[in-house]
Amino acid sequence: MIKLNNRDCEWQEELTVQELLKLKTYTYPRIIVYINSKIISPEDYSSTIIQDGDEVKAIHLMAGG
Repeated sequence: MIKLNNRDCEWQEELTVQELLKLKTYTYPRIIVYINSKIISPEDYSSTIIQDGDEVKAIHLMAGG
C-alpha cells in the first residue's frame, strides 16, 4: 500500500511514476510528483519505481491570472 495525495492506494511491484499517473488518469500536461518529500524529475517518471509504503504527492500546475 502507498499513500497518494494522503489517500491509501493499491501498490504493485515495479510500479513506476509514469504507470501510476496513467492508472489514476492524471492527464494535466504539468504535474509535479514528490516521493517521500523528494521531487521527481519528469524525465525520470518512466524509470522511478515506487516502493511499498512510499508517500506520493501528484500536484497539478495550473496557470492563473
